[in-house]
Amino acid sequence: MITRTPIAVHREAESRAPAAWQHQLREVIRDPRVLCQRLGLDPALLPGASAGHALFPVRVPEAYLARIRHADPYDPLLRQVLPLAAEQDAVGGFVADPLAEREHTPRPGLIHKYAGRVLLIASPTCAINCRYCFRRHFPYAEHAPSMREWDASLDYLRGDASIREVILSGGDPLASPDRRLAELVARLEAIPHLQRLRIHSRLPVVIPDRVDTALLDWLGGTRLQKVMVLHINHAQEIDAAVVDACRRLAAAGVTLLNQSVLLRGINDRVDTLAELSERLFAAGVLPYYLHVLDPVSGAAHFDVDDDSARALVAALRERLPGFLMPRLVREIPGEASKTPL
Repeated sequence: MITRTPIAVHREAESRAPAAWQHQLREVIRDPRVLCQRLGLDPALLPGASAGHALFPVRVPEAYLARIRHADPYDPLLRQVLPLAAEQDAVGGFVADPLAEREHTPRPGLIHKYAGRVLLIASPTCAINCRYCFRRHFPYAEHAPSMREWDASLDYLRGDASIREVILSGGDPLASPDRRLAELVARLEAIPHLQRLRIHSRLPVVIPDRVDTALLDWLGGTRLQKVMVLHINHAQEIDAAVVDACRRLAAAGVTLLNQSVLLRGINDRVDTLAELSERLFAAGVLPYYLHVLDPVSGAAHFDVDDDSARALVAALRERLPGFLMPRLVREIPGEASKTPL
């Protein structure tokens, strides 16, 4: 008689049934009316929410919704996902492609802007649609290659020995099934000059169940050095489930960093940013970048001017040790790196 360990039984069950995270990804809130009703918001918000939704659709996972305060239209998590009438405003300098990514796309789904590293659009899908997203107008239909179509991108990587790092982005790369990601990473690690795998993802934050055994198996097994850059803007986003997900990733050998966007009315206060850095470090995540807003059309109402941003970071530096200080940066099209402010 063969006795199976609890871990073996758990993995067998996972292989038979759809993962919990996939169910949660399918069941996200997609209607601004439902979002307002579930949170007990003033119906007066609905016309603006509907207008913004028509420009960039609502997507809010239940696990994220649970962290939003009921009946509070100024909740910092709600403001990241609730469309507003201001998204319709045409503001000078705010454009559809603020980072000029189309000019740096030699293959569908591959963006090569910086020396030594290449970004692959590993999934066109996000679990959550953040209203300030710089890719809210990105033509994902043109940049969602199948595994067979990845061959041209992999040939591009093989042909340039200066490339040491591959960044999986999207959309959100972790919205892809683990089998697809494991196959892609196996093909990447077969390229000798590649050394690092970086994953930019919000899924461990908005659906912490995404960090399951299947993900940890392929991620923990690669020879590539592993870095995951999370995207957390406010300490309220970090609950016990997110902390647990971060600790499981760290146990699999993943270096965890965080990048935030400085957003008016959400995190543009010294106390707010200080608490975020403290909560990140307690979860095993190092603050990495604090981006000023990329000037994408529909998001101008989130903008914080440069002088205010610099003053905020100067005040934050008086509160925090250096290792908890994110770097204030702007991404400028055509520059060789992020530009410090």
